Amino acid sequence: MKPTIHVISTGKQTKEEFSEITRIIHEYVDFIHIREKSRTALEVAEIVETLIGKGVPLRKIIINDRVDVAEVTDVYGVQLAYHSLSVHHVKKNFPNLRIGKSVHSVDEAIIAEKQGADYLLFGHLFHTASKPDLFPRGVSQLKQLTEQVNIPVIGIGGITPHHSPHVFRAGASGIAVMSGILQADDPLADVKEYRNRIEEVQYGAEL
Repeated sequence: MKPTIHVISTGKQTKEEFSEITRIIHEYVDFIHIREKSRTALEVAEIVETLIGKGVPLRKIIINDRVDVAEVTDVYGVQLAYHSLSVHHVKKNFPNLRIGKSVHSVDEAIIAEKQGADYLLFGHLFHTASKPDLFPRGVSQLKQLTEQVNIPVIGIGGITPHHSPHVFRAGASGIAVMSGILQADDPLADVKEYRNRIEEVQYGAEL
């Protein structure tokens, strides 16, 4: 399976800032997550329309939590959090949506897979400024989790380009990055660095 890069919105940028950066970087990433907890359904849908206008394919767009918006905008899928509807209910009522589930333990991962999740988001793996008081779970826990499920697992949390090979070596199918790309001084240069490191893994370069 091809290693993937997921870029997740930070919730700290304007629609214009986020969409413009996305326009520049989307050719180098596999999925763009719209994770905007403070925005309304209408505002999230407007972001989708803006991204489409910037040339971002629908097949690359994933919406966090808002199943309703994901369904009506016909994006790739929805990312469910701990407070979201259950995977089971979403799968039953919206069978066309691809469903990601954020998990923080092996037990949560196993349950999500049984309920029909298409992939998992697991973290946080490394120290991150967004969660300064929480101890990172690290790649050893990631490895334990990937050995217990049969669906793709995406690592998230403080992942730098340097970390990427270790995340994939632990069994992850992809990495998810927020501020490491979207709030970088040069987002395009940074996303290219992530992509280069991933290609080293993909084509068997020394880790």
